[in-house]
Amino acid sequence: MTKVVFSPAQELVVHEVVEVSKDDLLLERITPNGNMPLYWCNGLLFSFSSVPMTEEVVKEYLKGRIHWLEVHYTRMDKYTPLITFESPEYKSTMNVKVIDTSFSEMHMEFVKWLKDKAKIK
Repeated sequence: MTKVVFSPAQELVVHEVVEVSKDDLLLERITPNGNMPLYWCNGLLFSFSSVPMTEEVVKEYLKGRIHWLEVHYTRMDKYTPLITFESPEYKSTMNVKVIDTSFSEMHMEFVKWLKDKAKIK
């Protein structure tokens, strides 16, 4: 029989946090290969970039320490699974998927920390 072990992250290290406009946040998720989703948790819409998975980073990860290189966020009171907007850059209507991560303990703790740190209401 296979033993299943749940080992959640013990620490999230955030190296940079930047508040951006909703339009900029949406545009940054559009790539030539398709649109990357955004995350929503407790009133904030955000994206994050992770550091490359080098040998050292993997060791940290396995010890329960996750690094987010940069987080971009904006306020969005209510969750919506899809945001549709007009992109002047691409001259078309774009759709960006939004994933509700309000059930994620790590995302909830991050948003709480960010709201406390940035005095977001």
